[in-house]
Amino acid sequence: MPPRNRRPARQRNEAARLADQFQAAGFTKRDIARIINRDPSLVSQFYTRGKGAAFIPALNAVQTAGITDLPELATIAARHITRRTTAAGTRARVRTKAVLITPTGTGTGRAGAQAIATGSARLRPLIAEAARQGLRLAFTVRMPKTGYTLASGSRTDSPGIRRDVIQRTDHTEERSYGSATTGGFDARDFARRVDTAGGDVTAAVHQWLLETGRIHSHAHITHLEIRTWRPR
Repeated sequence: MPPRNRRPARQRNEAARLADQFQAAGFTKRDIARIINRDPSLVSQFYTRGKGAAFIPALNAVQTAGITDLPELATIAARHITRRTTAAGTRARVRTKAVLITPTGTGTGRAGAQAIATGSARLRPLIAEAARQGLRLAFTVRMPKTGYTLASGSRTDSPGIRRDVIQRTDHTEERSYGSATTGGFDARDFARRVDTAGGDVTAAVHQWLLETGRIHSHAHITHLEIRTWRPR
């Protein structure tokens, strides 16, 4: 019986070939995603779905920059990334969650598993704007229970806000830090922490939790929420 004809393998596009070169130089798909300010799943789609044409100029520019610092590479890449257009020539809409701070200073931003993997970049503008306006800030983290060092509801961990500890069926737990009642945190301080972490909001929050003895070093944040308000 003659062998069945197999579907020819998809030929890698230019974006995939550039991604291969980055990985050969020691970068990961997550690094590439941070450079172009997109989710790592999009980098995988360079290979599986032929995507990435819009990022070729940015990847070429970054490749010839001669530096390895991710925030600097992201800055270079941003200059070469343009929004795609519709058939009518207008800028195409992009599905994003808007970051908004109301005139009263109230703002909320959330990051789930995919956003966490790229440093919760969508939350950085919210924190930066809150810092510019001199707002207060609070946050809620979700992670496996084993990541925390203090007992659930401990006043040392979350003074006065035990009601905001939420236990999930997947053995993760949400804990809130800061509130309007307790005064929260200075958004300017957290903005500086985020800058020190190279724009990685997840890393900045993780570092604060580690410094204050609330989590183990191996703890992994799975979800993050930032809330802001104007101090009275």
